[in-house]
Amino acid sequence: MTQSPIWHPFTQHGLGEPVPTVSHAVGAALYTKDNRRIIDAISSWWVTTHGHCHPRLMAAIRNQTEHLDQLIFAGWTHEPAEAVARGLTAIMPPALTRVFFSDSGSTCVEVALKMALGYWANRGEPRSRIVVMESSYHGDTIGTMSVGARGVFTAAYAPLLFDVGRIPFPSDPQATLDALEAQCRAGAAAFIVEPLVLGSGGMRIYSHDILTKMHEICVRYGVLFIADEVMTGWGRTGTLLACEQAGVVPDLLCLSKGLTGGSLPLAVTMASEAIWDAHYSTDRARTFFHSSSYTANAIACAAAAENLAIWREEPVLDSVAALAARQDRQLAGLKGHPAIHDIRRCGTITAMELGGGDAAYLSNLGPGLLAHFRERDVLLRPLGNTVYVMPPYCVEPDDLDTIYAAIRSAADAVASGAIR
Repeated sequence: MTQSPIWHPFTQHGLGEPVPTVSHAVGAALYTKDNRRIIDAISSWWVTTHGHCHPRLMAAIRNQTEHLDQLIFAGWTHEPAEAVARGLTAIMPPALTRVFFSDSGSTCVEVALKMALGYWANRGEPRSRIVVMESSYHGDTIGTMSVGARGVFTAAYAPLLFDVGRIPFPSDPQATLDALEAQCRAGAAAFIVEPLVLGSGGMRIYSHDILTKMHEICVRYGVLFIADEVMTGWGRTGTLLACEQAGVVPDLLCLSKGLTGGSLPLAVTMASEAIWDAHYSTDRARTFFHSSSYTANAIACAAAAENLAIWREEPVLDSVAALAARQDRQLAGLKGHPAIHDIRRCGTITAMELGGGDAAYLSNLGPGLLAHFRERDVLLRPLGNTVYVMPPYCVEPDDLDTIYAAIRSAADAVASGAIR
């Protein structure tokens, strides 16, 4: 068989790991070309909320293809984008009055960073330092790598990255708050954070009280607060936004992944009126200079508009709460296992470490765990030896049983030395 020319993301092809071909998907299940049924336990990289090929989303996409596919969005608009903007401003915090479209989590974060710097530049105030939390991840473009954790993900690209201020993950909350206050007092431009859960940094969870206090510090010093809810938004942490649990309204909000229910790529950066006003002028030099060719693609916007309708019309948060409760019962069955450590949950997200030692993305356990789950027809993609579960909200109880049975058997294999 001829080798595929595809270069897959986050894949070391030199390891020779199999790359299954998926032919179709329904709900929480993927079906391969060789007739296997795979349970999607991570929502296909955290994007699928209501389930694969959701009938309402697919119908909206099909309908839109009959009317308008793509339109330049510089100085033009279309109804699907207008519907998304109206829908977002209706359900998001009222202070977030402006909606800027882009096409991925990385790009909507880049947009937020540029808006923050543009805000200060247009006000004539010399603030440019961005503050970040250690172990965070905000994307793979140059700007988003700069504000993320430095390490194996970024080492080769270090000459391209800009310097940022860093505060520790709040294992010691007071140390984190003190560090943030010092950065803000020194005149930081903005603080960017993943609310409640650091995703690719190892599904590290911190309390909403800490998030509240970090926001209060930023407000006290006039530092812009950027909430990266690309992963944590759309119900993943138990509420529509993770920020809700802390009573936090950010100056800039980054949304993607579940924005279209996971069906098509789309992202938005929502901004406060103050951010908008700093760019609003008769002086063309103060224009916000950012776009991509596919900004606000009409078909993707149609999917997002229908997703917003689903959130308005269906009891999505009831499904979220039910899944969280079922996850709790599953986690209870894993407690006390000698190879499982630091079991944790936030909303529909669960995580744990398998084996001893510190969690690390290049843990030697990683490839063995990945193969173990693949052989059991479960799509779990550990972050090193951190195993996490983040399924679509429609996952059936039997499938959830299968997911956690695969985790228990993997833990048994780690304990016995079969995976090491």
